[in-house]
Amino acid sequence: MSETILVVDDEANIRHTLRGVLADEGYEVVEAEDGRRALECLERAVPRLAIVDIWMPEIDGIQLVERMKEQAPELPVIVISGHGTIETAVRAIRLGAFDFLEKPFQLDALLRMVDRALGGGSARPPVMDEDVAPAPATSPAILPRRIRQRTIAKSVVVNGQGLHSGVRTGLILQPMPPGSGIVFESISSGETVPALVDYIDSTGYATTLVRGGMVAKTVEHLMAALHAYRITNLLVKMHTEVPILDGSAQELCELLAEGGIEEQDETIEEIVIDRRYSVGGDDPVTKGIAIEPCEGFEIHYTLEYPAPIGRQEYRFRLNGPLSFVREIAPARTFGFVKEIETLERMGLANGGRLNNFILVGDEGVVNAPLRFEDEFVRHKILDIMGDFYLLGRPIRGRIVARRTGHGDNAALLKVLRECFGAAGPA
Repeated sequence: MSETILVVDDEANIRHTLRGVLADEGYEVVEAEDGRRALECLERAVPRLAIVDIWMPEIDGIQLVERMKEQAPELPVIVISGHGTIETAVRAIRLGAFDFLEKPFQLDALLRMVDRALGGGSARPPVMDEDVAPAPATSPAILPRRIRQRTIAKSVVVNGQGLHSGVRTGLILQPMPPGSGIVFESISSGETVPALVDYIDSTGYATTLVRGGMVAKTVEHLMAALHAYRITNLLVKMHTEVPILDGSAQELCELLAEGGIEEQDETIEEIVIDRRYSVGGDDPVTKGIAIEPCEGFEIHYTLEYPAPIGRQEYRFRLNGPLSFVREIAPARTFGFVKEIETLERMGLANGGRLNNFILVGDEGVVNAPLRFEDEFVRHKILDIMGDFYLLGRPIRGRIVARRTGHGDNAALLKVLRECFGAAGPA
């Protein structure tokens, strides 16, 4: 028996096009030209899915979604709009919409979304946010383990401002099936870029991924949170740049906790570092980054700046998400008063504010207090956590870095990519 999809749009040509495409895929289509008629359809029978336009007379799409979810809470709703913004998308998702698609859209993108909406979720309960005990140090041989893949249990949303673009932006995080990987998708065009080292385009002050027309800027804080929670499958819908929020990964961790972590049946093989790999200098007083064998995942970072920051050193061992939330996630990005003019000429830091950016002057921190005495070095570790998850798999190894940034991280990632390949989900 075919599944019924309710299409609600005041434009007859849109309804006609969607009817034809969905009917070709075997769906039964019911049409409504406005919100009132859509609610009447819902009273007669609840469809498997509704596709709702935002801009309609009398009852607009946002109001309609709210009323439909009150009447049929389990009904998945896809919202479409020709004049949507990230705020519109976020509002629709918060009201219970399954997803948001901007007109004009590719029909195959719509069909993929319909397939996801009707696919249902795993019955496996969400994973509790607990620390995971590290492998014993006495393990006779460090062999790759196959680890269960993870996604989030439900869609979550957040909006904010891009640090470098200054543009109002946001994120919609959605569960994905096993083997999907982490994928960034444009809300406006539907184009995507996988969260993999192969697509790193630039590393000046942030990590940017590019494929075709899809650009995902400043991905490192989100990737660090996904690394800590070991999320392997996720769709990240966005407009150009991940919002900076408070300058750390703290709110992103809260967002993942809100969504819940769901283990999946399929597994992924971890990367086990078998020897030392390095870029830059091996001399302990010079700049460089290396990764070496270790029974868990660790980062040892040494930061050196002129006064007032000076030298800071920190060792972090990832023993599960709670260790990251306690020690690393709250550390905010930072910059210097003397760099502001340079950043402005480069068109960067347009969204930097005293509440999302530690600003350092000649005499010290301008917008004190710090969250940690050594917040600067902890933020460097946060960035490394994010960049190194662009290998697409969990890692077992110890990273040792001194005076490095995103460009150095990317250089070592490319070395590892050549050595360990792109093997991923089974």
